[in-house]
Formats: sequence, C-alpha cells, structure tokens
Amino acid sequence: MGRGRAAMSLTVLKPGLLATVQDLGRYGYQKYGVAVGGAMDEPAARVANWLVGNEDAEAVLELTLTGTELRVDQDMWLAVCGGDMGARTDAGEVVPLWRPVWIAEGTILSFRHYQSGCRTYVAIAGGLEANVSMGSRSTYLRGAIGGLDGRTLGTGDRLEIRQRGREALAIDKLEVSSSGRLKWPLWHAGGFAVAPREVHTVRLMQGEHQNLLTAEALRNLYHEVFRIGPSSDRMGYRLQSERKLKFGEQASELITEPVVHGTIQLPPDGNPIVLLADRQTTGGYPRIGQVASVDIPVFAQLKPGDRIRFYSVTPIESERLKLESELDMNQLRTIIALKLHHKT
Repeated sequence: MGRGRAAMSLTVLKPGLLATVQDLGRYGYQKYGVAVGGAMDEPAARVANWLVGNEDAEAVLELTLTGTELRVDQDMWLAVCGGDMGARTDAGEVVPLWRPVWIAEGTILSFRHYQSGCRTYVAIAGGLEANVSMGSRSTYLRGAIGGLDGRTLGTGDRLEIRQRGREALAIDKLEVSSSGRLKWPLWHAGGFAVAPREVHTVRLMQGEHQNLLTAEALRNLYHEVFRIGPSSDRMGYRLQSERKLKFGEQASELITEPVVHGTIQLPPDGNPIVLLADRQTTGGYPRIGQVASVDIPVFAQLKPGDRIRFYSVTPIESERLKLESELDMNQLRTIIALKLHHKT
C-alpha cells in the first residue's frame, strides 16, 4: 500500500528532559563530516517499529529519563520499548512495554516516573512524519538537521503520523485484552531489553594505541570499575574512575584519523570517552579500544553514575557475537510478523 498524507497526530504537552525524533541514522556522509546519528539503542527502536508493523527505519521518538507528556489526537497503535519510564495514561493506566498497544483518542500519555534504563522509544503505526535530511529523519542537534527542524521537541509541537502500510494495518485484527483506553495482546517481545545491573560488563577489542598505555593502566582498563560521568551525552560517554589511565610514552600529538561508533579515546586527563551516535567523524586522541558492536546499546540505557567494567574480546569473537545477535533479531522479527497476522 502506498503512503498518503498524514492522517493522525500527537501533541506535545511537555517535552521532557531530551526528546527527539530518530531513525537508524544517515549513512554515506561521514566523509563530509556529517555524523551518522540515529537511535542510541538501535535494537529497541527496531523492535518498537516491528511491533506496530513498520519497517526498521521508520522514525520514532527517543525520550530521555523523564518528563515527556503527549496527547493522542486520534486512535492509534503504538509500542514503547527500551528504558522503563513508567508510561501511564491520565486515567492512571500503566502502558505495557515491548508490545503493540492501542490507545484511544484524547488520552494523555505521560513518561514521568523513571524506573530503569535511560532512553525510551515510542513507535507509532505508520511512522512519524519529520524533516528528511540526507536520507534520514534523525535529529542531529549539533547540525540542526532532521526531525523537527533539527531540534528537541517543544511544548505545543504537533507530531504528524504517516499513513499505515499493509503490515501496520494488520494490527487492527489482533486479539487483545483491554483496560479503559488501552488494548494490547498478551504476548510481548522484551528479550532485547538492557537488564538492570549493579555493574554492566562491556566487551572491548584492543584499540590501535592500547599498546602505548603503561602496564598499570592496561591492567586498570580491564579491572577498574568506571562510572558514567555527568557530562555524557549522545556524542560520547565520559568515563570516570579512581585510577586515571596513563601512557608510557608520548601519544598526545597523533594525526587526526577517522573514528567509529564505539571507539574509545583517551584524552590527556586520563578519563576515557566512548564515542556514540552523534560522535564526530575524526579524532586526534589516542584510540585505546573499540566496544564490540553488540554491546553499544548498553551505553544507551546507562545514565550518569551507572557503572561498567570492560572485558577483553578479539575481533573474531566480536563479529560472532554480532552475527548471533542479528540472527536472534531476525527470528524475533519473523515471530512478530506471524503474531500480527495471527499465524500462531
């Protein structure tokens, strides 16, 4: 089915701490200095889209920690995945996570009570209408492109919803339970949620300049517990620990080279920086590690003060873990599609 003009909408009553429109990012422009961007927790965004019959790359809302309040202007299907912000309606009904949910016109949806994680993704059947820049609707705040004029959501913004395709229309026939203004199926797809832990383990490959660390610093890299610093953002997470990492020889005047998602740089202050979705495309700090791509979504759900520990893996192990994860994701997508079409 083709796409027509937007037929439904959400109104932003309160924007919250940091709410933006995101998709899977803009590729092919890093050589021009344009960040890839996109959803910080890509698996959560993808699953949210699948649950409402959308393709992977449809635009979703990325909400951070707390404070967002939306009014549903017409009946619609949505899915809430990722961090748990205690989504509730104005009638006090709890919105279940990781499943398609039908919500009635006029309902006010609030994300006010942080419970776990850091970022929540809201997908709407049909997808969000937003500015397309270089092939993506993702908001890149530093470049002021994509999303809603390249900015965060604001009070009074009206988020238009694109017309649903064939897969998204199939949801209307789901067998559901109901509670007031909400309806949802009993099954869910929460297997890709980042589980709360006292200390998260993140797998790390050796970086090009890791051999420049002192022997003590190298031990600390893999044995120290790091805290997420307060100045962390979508561009990068700054890690703090009691023991600073140091180099055994001069490494501060390196040639600027390309960096990628999950690259760990070490500036002169000895506190590592993990580069994330809105990272710069090049960097001159020593690159001491590369986070295994399968673990990058972990950072999306960590907030300042949360703790991590690195575990060493080889590139071959990292590739195997990623392939296994994608096989699991593909299996989940197939199961969701069968559920939406009642082929149980």
